[in-house]
Amino acid sequence: MMKFRFRRQGADPQREKLKQELFAFNKTVEHGFPNQPSALAFDPELRIMAIGTRSGAVKIYGAPGVEFTGLHRDTATVTQMHFLPGQGRLLSLLDDSSLHLWEIVHHNGCAHLEEALSFQPPSRPGFDGASGLLSLARVTVVLLVAAGDMAALGTEGGSVFFLDVPTLTLLEGQTLAPDEVLRSVPDDYRCGKALGPVESLQGHLRDPTKILIGYSRGLLVIWNRVAQCADRVFLGNQLESLCWERSGSTLVSSHSDGSYAVWSADAGDSPMTQPTVATTPYGPFPCKAINKILWRNCESGDHFIIFSGGMPRASYGDRHCVSVLRAETLVTLDFTSRIIDFFTVHSTRPEDEFDEPQALAVLLEEELVVLDLQTPGWPAVPAPYLAPLHSSAITCSAHVANVPAKLWARIVSAGEQQSPQPASSASSWPITGGRNLAQEPSQRGLLLTGHEDGTVRFWDASGVALRPLYKLSTAGLFQTDCEHADSLGQAAEDDWPPFRKVGCFDPYSDDPRLGVQKVALCKYTAQMVVAGTAGQVLVLELSDEPSEQAVSVASVDLLQDREGFTWKGHERLSPRTGPLPWPAGFQPRVLVQCLPPAAVTAVTLHAEWSLVAFGTSHGFGLFDYQRRSPVLARCTLHPNDSLAMEGPLSRVKSLKKSLRQSFRRIRKSRVSGKKRAANATSKLQEANAQLAEQACPHDVEMTPVQRRIEPRSADDSLSGVVRCLYFADTFLRDAAHHGPTMWAGTNSGSVFAYALEVPTAVAGGEKRPERAVEAVLGKEVQLMHRAPVVAIAVLDGRGRPLPEPYEASRDLAQAPDMQGGHAVLIASEEQFKVFTLPKVSAKTKFKLTAHEGCRVRKVALATFASVACEDYAETCLACLTNLGDVHVFSVPGLRPQVHYSCIRKEDISGIASCVFTRHGQGFYLISPSEFERFSLSARNITEPLCSLDISWPRDSTRASYRLQESPKLSQANGTPGIVLASRSRDGSPDPGRSKGADTPEPPEAMLSPTSIDSATSADTTLDTTGDVTVEDVKDFLGSSEESERNLRNLAEDEARACAILIK
Repeated sequence: MMKFRFRRQGADPQREKLKQELFAFNKTVEHGFPNQPSALAFDPELRIMAIGTRSGAVKIYGAPGVEFTGLHRDTATVTQMHFLPGQGRLLSLLDDSSLHLWEIVHHNGCAHLEEALSFQPPSRPGFDGASGLLSLARVTVVLLVAAGDMAALGTEGGSVFFLDVPTLTLLEGQTLAPDEVLRSVPDDYRCGKALGPVESLQGHLRDPTKILIGYSRGLLVIWNRVAQCADRVFLGNQLESLCWERSGSTLVSSHSDGSYAVWSADAGDSPMTQPTVATTPYGPFPCKAINKILWRNCESGDHFIIFSGGMPRASYGDRHCVSVLRAETLVTLDFTSRIIDFFTVHSTRPEDEFDEPQALAVLLEEELVVLDLQTPGWPAVPAPYLAPLHSSAITCSAHVANVPAKLWARIVSAGEQQSPQPASSASSWPITGGRNLAQEPSQRGLLLTGHEDGTVRFWDASGVALRPLYKLSTAGLFQTDCEHADSLGQAAEDDWPPFRKVGCFDPYSDDPRLGVQKVALCKYTAQMVVAGTAGQVLVLELSDEPSEQAVSVASVDLLQDREGFTWKGHERLSPRTGPLPWPAGFQPRVLVQCLPPAAVTAVTLHAEWSLVAFGTSHGFGLFDYQRRSPVLARCTLHPNDSLAMEGPLSRVKSLKKSLRQSFRRIRKSRVSGKKRAANATSKLQEANAQLAEQACPHDVEMTPVQRRIEPRSADDSLSGVVRCLYFADTFLRDAAHHGPTMWAGTNSGSVFAYALEVPTAVAGGEKRPERAVEAVLGKEVQLMHRAPVVAIAVLDGRGRPLPEPYEASRDLAQAPDMQGGHAVLIASEEQFKVFTLPKVSAKTKFKLTAHEGCRVRKVALATFASVACEDYAETCLACLTNLGDVHVFSVPGLRPQVHYSCIRKEDISGIASCVFTRHGQGFYLISPSEFERFSLSARNITEPLCSLDISWPRDSTRASYRLQESPKLSQANGTPGIVLASRSRDGSPDPGRSKGADTPEPPEAMLSPTSIDSATSADTTLDTTGDVTVEDVKDFLGSSEESERNLRNLAEDEARACAILIK
């Protein structure tokens, strides 16, 4: 029986209003490369590109910061996409043969992507004669004709249907059946066989009445739609792809045997059986099919022929290649992932005589590569966004806010020296459509990602586009199992085919021990720490010039000569000896090797004291990198902690021990349960039963009693893992003297606090004296339930977190209050607790697991600024649970403020990858290649705000008008209101919306329950109409009178719903 207890009545209205001004949950933008891309499109007039994915997502990109995102209602693969040039419309084809029309529409100056109409081809028998069911079973290819007002649909049955694009309706009487085409074919070619599926449809740039149709069996037909007859017929081999040259006089076809053929469209009227040119570029041995081919002409006469595939089947059948041929120059672009599609950026104006391609864009399964075709050598163009985050698997991440301008410029400069751009103005990024309306970020934010291959990548996370800045590699310091040769270099000149490695996606690591586990950066001294899988801890410093120097190596034994422990895991990495060359950027100064070489689980850096602390599954250490000497080593292993000695790469585990521990836990839980039952009094049980049966008044908030939490066993495996480390200048020995301290929290709920004796620097000097640092154990705290300690933070006399190193001394932050009593906040997996210092007595606590039934996974202190008052801000504790929920608590009172559902609880990797920022935002991986960015702050939001110059034909009708005339009710948050932006996959408003400017109603009418944390509003749901579908709109538009009546009724229903909510 559930028991209840009373809490104080009601909630403070002023506090609720303040919460709305401080907190609001939004998923704002997806950084990185789309997961599992499946289709590509480019609008040459607007200069925007679209990528479709297997999950049904549509993402449109323009200039950096110009992004639009949409999601099909059905989770189906996007197989093809086509822009209506210059109109901001996109036609998408899914693998279920449904067609969807998307539109970029503007609301109050900002553009959004919305799905306007959808079309499912009919498949009923008799629609197209006897073969109607087969013909319409699957659409294989789409071609936009007549300036995008009409679409030709090629099908698997060989028929070609015509569709009116503005309304997405089939045009009756214009269907081209295979029988009509066969009448123009010689009798000996028919042989009683079908033509096969329509493989390709191509339009004539200057004559929209002509369509080039390619059938799978090899038949090519130039069909005249006006005369309803075939102008020319070509008989070829098994067809893969077609391209119609700009003037219409030349056709290029590619085939399944690895050959391509050039046909003349002007030579006579009889069926043509022999092409003017037929070649197998990588023959004579059997080759794979050429899947797609492009022909682009130039004024110089040297045409471009670009095709994918066609490699020798036996030797290079597993390569993913795009070949670029111009005159006598052939380059075989060798990629590391599968090719999805490619296009060229060239002139498409009918008055221009030549294509003159400027760039080639290749969409791969794991990255996007753009090559500059106007610069000799055809170099790759650095991408300002869509960088593959997972070029090596991400192993950790960290965010650095408010990066000083000087450090930012130095990092950017180091990155530019790594990949110098060609000295050509033509090498700029070719996808430049739209305008970014977002203001320049007030502060610079760095996102650091550690990778499996030992690299750390620096990303500009200040705005919508996640821009790569710099890459730090640590592999050069070590002798790895497989020496890292430059396998990405150019092939020798006499090799055939002339392969050229392109792209940066390289998922293979030379040595798994190189993997980066933890990263810490001091933004004021440009020093950083990189810790890895084999216990290596690197201290690095930013240098603007290349150098050649040796790296100091030191070892720290964390076992402290304990007997009975034998390390069974991987060996340590062997460092290279002697002076080593280092490029400009972060250069290693000291290598600290933990012994045993287990993965580093926690690290922290204090540049002002020249100290670095690190922890593994065996213990923690403190190292003075100025004097190159260890200060402290502490073993945290329990006597039964043998599992910690096996290492992450060991597969040897004791089944007997696991079973023994499981039975031991069950036995303990039974015994402790019986003891509690015996000690409980019958009077208390009766009182609880009476309270539960009483009818409670509606205005009193009720909460269930706390769940019973079983204490964890002290001999659990991996109990000695160090989870967090922290430096603070605070009161530990007595209340009169403060000084440097170091705190460590473990997996078994133990907290160790050390008082440090750090020599103080001379006034005005940067470095401290060379005297040794001393560490003395000051306090040791053992949490009752032995829950793992996730984070530790010291609060000053005002209850604020202590500033970072150098922030107070350089007047970059308000100095901490050293007069009032300090407190330490210890966050475990089960509860948050504040202890007073130096006595370490409990002050306040909040038992999250007991109240919510979840466990803490990530914790951060963040500053939330008010949207109503520029100068008001609160520092709060943000935490992510194992259920994917985000909770925000006040500090130091630990009162719950708001909580939101952020990540699916099944998404374990997403929860593990989450990182919070100092200003109320966060990132987590939604796929190996994408970060989802979210905001908990009502004021600090990073989202796409952009516009697009769209030219609409005069006679065209905007299909989305019909959707906009009917209000779309927001069902996800239960608040009725006209929402003009589209909905993202999780039901939240589209990231492209503008803040507070999308709706005609005042901001008060659009309060989302996600920003209201009260007992009444949290459970308030309105059973109103959901999103209006296209079918609903068509019903509304049956007649003008009925349409007006329906819209009026809908508005009245919405007004009543608003009245219910306000009441």
